[in-house]
Amino acid sequence: MARNGRSRVRVQLVFLLFVISAVAFLDRTNISVAGVQMRQEYGIDQIQLGWVFSAFLIGYAVFQVPAGWLAARYGPRKLLTWALVWWGIFSIATALVPPEGRYAILMLAVVRFALGIGEAAVYPSSNQFISRWVPAGERGKANGLIFAGVGAGSGLTPPLITAVIAFAGWRASFYVCAAIGLIVAAIWYVVSRDRPQDHSRVDAGELAHIEAGLPPAPTAEKVAIPWGAILSSRSVWGLFLSYFAFGYVIWIYFSWFFIYLAEARGLDLKSSAVFGMAPFLAMTLGCLGGGVLNDAIAKRYGLYAGRSGLAMVAFVLTGIFLLVGSRVDNAPLAVLTLALGGGAIYLSQSGFWSVTADIAGRHSGVVSGLMNAGCQIGGAITSSLTPWIAAQYGWVAAFGTGAAIVLVGTLAWAVVDPRKLIEPAGEPELLDPEIVAIAP
Repeated sequence: MARNGRSRVRVQLVFLLFVISAVAFLDRTNISVAGVQMRQEYGIDQIQLGWVFSAFLIGYAVFQVPAGWLAARYGPRKLLTWALVWWGIFSIATALVPPEGRYAILMLAVVRFALGIGEAAVYPSSNQFISRWVPAGERGKANGLIFAGVGAGSGLTPPLITAVIAFAGWRASFYVCAAIGLIVAAIWYVVSRDRPQDHSRVDAGELAHIEAGLPPAPTAEKVAIPWGAILSSRSVWGLFLSYFAFGYVIWIYFSWFFIYLAEARGLDLKSSAVFGMAPFLAMTLGCLGGGVLNDAIAKRYGLYAGRSGLAMVAFVLTGIFLLVGSRVDNAPLAVLTLALGGGAIYLSQSGFWSVTADIAGRHSGVVSGLMNAGCQIGGAITSSLTPWIAAQYGWVAAFGTGAAIVLVGTLAWAVVDPRKLIEPAGEPELLDPEIVAIAP
């Protein structure tokens, strides 16, 4: 039943975006669990497997800005549907690469690169949806829920993929993930719409609530993407650099944490699956909590404190947990401490995507795509660099490098001002959460 007499379709669709986010990370992190068996079958080492991980992220990074443009051009409904089908196809293709082939590693890298292209659409599309459907004062919570899917999907990956591998082999895990994605694609296409005005279940009360929390519609003649304003924005480059640091750290968890537990901490497959869930559960809680804190702090102290201030605190905490956790001798305590690092950095996640909607408005898909490219470049580097650092200097040094990069990301957040629009002078100001009514 609608609260206060109005429908809440936007909440239901944001929850569906949470599900899509979870499926996306299930499809991209399944190879980390299957990688133990794949290394044996393909006869490759950790560094070569890292090249395959990086190929996905390079494809993902390269297509972030085009994905943002496509989200604005075709809308999140169509683009996300196409994307889910695309990455379902290439999840299946991952399992079909023959291990005896001369170019098996290259083929794996090409397939994962293509998978990255498809998954590049997820968050630019989600941000385009947020900019059209979610009032400014609710964006922290909305983004917190969407990105909680990252932790949920990644947290489900170790036990689910381990169970499928034990029952039917590692190839079956990719078939299962593809099937889940195709089902979700059909649901999204049927129930979503690009704008609340186009959805038959959005009543007048909800539409009025949404429109009251959005900036006034820009003049129709100003439709070109303001590349000069975007590329000269200090906030945009601050977001790019800080998201690079974010990506470097989180992909240590997504690419290597399961293998780290098995090979550095000496845990068996079952124990690794159980302990491997911890960081991703912490990320889920961090995302949800960060979204609530984001909006609450912004409402009381202003956008800068809620978005940038919270993110800087989150980054500092992450660096501390990485440094401490990597040095703890007791395996369960080390997992707990490192998991807190994953949870801490995800306190900042809703801030990234809220800021891009705050400062970019109708161009949020393009700006968020540019920002997210920074994250994926960081992830591509860590996917290949982390196993090399671990082999040469040990895992303490690998996690310590992540802590140092997080410090750089903290400084980058300091220059991000969510109150300053990137549009040329004369465009309408964005409403501050301090004066936007928060939905009950």
